[in-house]
Amino acid sequence: MSHPSIPAANTALLLFDLQNDFIHPEGAYARGGQGDPDIAALSARLAPLANAMRRAGGWIASTHFTLWPGRGGEPIIAPHLKTLRPFLRRGDFAPGSWGQQLVEELGPSDIPIEKVAYSAFYMTRLEWMLRKCGIERLVVGGITTNGGVSTTVRDAHVRDIDVTVLSDGCATFGRAAHETAIAALRPVARVATVAEVMAELGA
Repeated sequence: MSHPSIPAANTALLLFDLQNDFIHPEGAYARGGQGDPDIAALSARLAPLANAMRRAGGWIASTHFTLWPGRGGEPIIAPHLKTLRPFLRRGDFAPGSWGQQLVEELGPSDIPIEKVAYSAFYMTRLEWMLRKCGIERLVVGGITTNGGVSTTVRDAHVRDIDVTVLSDGCATFGRAAHETAIAALRPVARVATVAEVMAELGA
C-alpha cells in the first residue's frame, strides 16, 4: 500500500502518455477520430496538481509513447497497434516531434521517459532515474487506465516502488473500462483522488 507520508521531495507525479498526438485537437488521434471526453478533461484536471507538486518540491515525470522510424523513415508499429489504429502514419509520435511532446499546460517535465510499449519500465531508463533522484513514491495520472497505466503500476509494485493511482486523474476509452481497471489496481496500489493528493501536499 502507498504511504502518503513519503515527502514531496521523494515523490514524482507521473504524467502518463499525456501527449499532443494522443489528446490535442490537432494530434494524430483526433485526426483518426479517436477521442473520449474523460481523456480530453485530464489536462485541466491534472494541471493544478502538477503545479502543487512543483511548489512542494516534488518531481514531475512524464512518459512519451514513441514510434521510432525504421527503414525509409516509416514508423515501427506493433501489429496489434496497427490493427487498432490504422490511421497512424509517418511522423506520428516521432522522437522529438510536437506530437510526441507532453501537452503544454502540464509541462515542463523533470524526467521525460520515451517508451515503446505499455510499461514505462520496459527498455527505458525510468527505474534508473527514479533511484538516482531519490524518488520513492509515484503518483500516477494519465492514459490509458486499462493499458499503459495499469501495466506500469503493476511493474512498479514488483519493484517495491510505492504507487498512488489517481482515480479521477486517469482515463480510458469508456467509463466502465476505467472503473474496472481502477478496481483491479487496488491490491497493488493506493487509489486516491486529485483533491486528496493535493491536500497531502498542503495545496
